[in-house]
Amino acid sequence: MSLKRKIVLTGDRPTGPLHLGHYVGSLKNRIELQNTCEQYVMLADVQALTDNAEHPEKVRENVLQVALDYLAVGIDPKKTTIFIQSLVPALYELTVYYLNLVTWNRLKHNPTVKQEIVQKGYGESVPAGFMVYPVSQAADITFVKADLVPVGEDQLPMVELTNEIVRHFNRIYKTDVLRECEALIPKLARLPGTDGKAKMSKSLGNCIFLSDSADEIAKKVKGMYTDPNHLRVEDPGKVEGNPVFTYLDAFDPEVEALEKMKDHYQRGGLGDSVVKKRLNEVLQEFIGPIRERRALYAKDPMMVMDILLKGTEHANAVAQKTLHEVRQAMRLDYF
Repeated sequence: MSLKRKIVLTGDRPTGPLHLGHYVGSLKNRIELQNTCEQYVMLADVQALTDNAEHPEKVRENVLQVALDYLAVGIDPKKTTIFIQSLVPALYELTVYYLNLVTWNRLKHNPTVKQEIVQKGYGESVPAGFMVYPVSQAADITFVKADLVPVGEDQLPMVELTNEIVRHFNRIYKTDVLRECEALIPKLARLPGTDGKAKMSKSLGNCIFLSDSADEIAKKVKGMYTDPNHLRVEDPGKVEGNPVFTYLDAFDPEVEALEKMKDHYQRGGLGDSVVKKRLNEVLQEFIGPIRERRALYAKDPMMVMDILLKGTEHANAVAQKTLHEVRQAMRLDYF
């Protein structure tokens, strides 16, 4: 599928600063896509409230923090529309209309929702807002008429549900107002945590953040999980499933030297400390400039918020146009 002039919708829940997992899974892709596509990046504060309703201050504070990360890594507001979800009211009206096109049973059996219910320990006390947030995501995707939605594999059911809603809407109201989208899965969808767990997660405390200091990076790399059976330097070590090498694969620009290091480690005779030393060097070189740019933007938070205001104004204009078309298709354009 050609990416030329395609519309892209993506975003993040502002519940904390972004980490290397976000960079590998989405940010790197956005930097590339903004040069070939019409890209919208959403600060999904409403979605963040589905499990942070009692702590709105956490969401509010992190809107700025995530925006700083966006700008620091190179997401350009001249090429990408960055906007705040809660300030686009047309999304809530679209969500209400879409709720009539999907069954409660369909929502309950959404694999992503079921998995997150278990992870968050809701049991039977699932907030209704949490259950219906996939429908809210459909509103997010369709208001810009996105062609491409960059997601991890675990989010594919969300894209499938969006396309189901689009098909139902267009069929019922005999229109082609809404557009189906395609999931765009990155080559390296996620990084493992520094503790070796499958996913880097703020809640697990196993992240290296884009805003971490040099000392914090060094400390986290030093404590990283490696091959538990690589007890002595002379022992052969495993590269596969070893987070240190996974990170090196993602960030080390010296590909040939890295392959030699892998061979040496697998033969034996190469200690974990040497490999971690290389990873620390690579991450310091990668994160250092991002941290410096972030600090510069942080000196003028009002300028950053003005970027978000302008992006949100543009998103509102697009949303109002789509909402008008949806109302017309539903015969709700009374006046």
